[in-house]
Amino acid sequence: MIEILNPSELGRARVTGRIVADILQALRARTAVGTNLLEIDRWAQAMIVEAGAVSCYVDYAPSFGRGPFGHYICTGVNDAVLHGLPHDYALADGDLLTLDLAVSKDGIAADAAISFVVGDSRPAESVAMIEATERALAAGIAAAVPGARIGDLSHAIGSVLTEAGYPINTEFGGHGIGSTMHQDPHVANTGRPGRGYRLRPGLLLALEPWIMQDTATLVVDADGWTLRSATGARTAHSEHTIAITDDGAEILTLPTTRG
Repeated sequence: MIEILNPSELGRARVTGRIVADILQALRARTAVGTNLLEIDRWAQAMIVEAGAVSCYVDYAPSFGRGPFGHYICTGVNDAVLHGLPHDYALADGDLLTLDLAVSKDGIAADAAISFVVGDSRPAESVAMIEATERALAAGIAAAVPGARIGDLSHAIGSVLTEAGYPINTEFGGHGIGSTMHQDPHVANTGRPGRGYRLRPGLLLALEPWIMQDTATLVVDADGWTLRSATGARTAHSEHTIAITDDGAEILTLPTTRG
C-alpha cells in the first residue's frame, strides 16, 4: 500500500515527527557510560506516554521477527545494526549506540534513528561510519523531489556509501510510512536511477542508510530480533521521515530545538 497524505494528515505528520525527534534528542542527552539499555527503553516509554503518542514497536510482530517486539525503542550496540532488542546491558565508554524510534499520534506515524558514540572515546572508524550514513541520508533527501523515482534516492544514498568504502545490504532499507509504520515503496540503500515509483507530493518516506564496517551479511541474534554484522564488525544507522512537497523534501523528524 502506498498512501498519499492530504494537507490535514501532513499537518499531523509534522507533529508526530517532532515527537520522535525530540524523544531521540532527549534520550541521547541522558545516555552516558553505565546507562542500561533497559533504562533507555523505560525512558522512551515514559516520553511516548507524556507526548500522548503510541509506540509502533511494542506490539509489532512482523514475519521476520520473533514477535511481539515488546519494547518501545530499538537499541543497537556496536555490531547490532537493526531491530536491536533492549536487554540488560550497561553501556561502556566508546560503545557505538543506535537508537531507532517510531511512534504514532492521531493516526500518523513517524520513524527516525540516530547513531552516536557513548562517553568520551571517539574511535575514528566509528565516527567515520556514522558520518557516512548521515551524508548518505542527506543525499537521499536532496534527491527526493516531485517527479523523481525511488531509484534516484537509492542511487544517491548508495553512491555516498560506496564511495566511503562500505558494503551495502539491500534486505532492509527505507520505506513508505503514514497511517502505519511500514508501507510501500521499499527504498533500498543502493539502486539504479530512473527506476521505480515516481514521487508525488503527499508521500511520506522513511529513509534509513545503515552500514556494517566490512560485510553486507546480517545474522539474527538468539533473541530473534536483533540483526548483527556477520563478522562482529561495528555498524551505524541514520534515519529521517520526510514528506514530498511541491518544493522538495520536508524533513519531519527534526527536533524542536537543534543542538
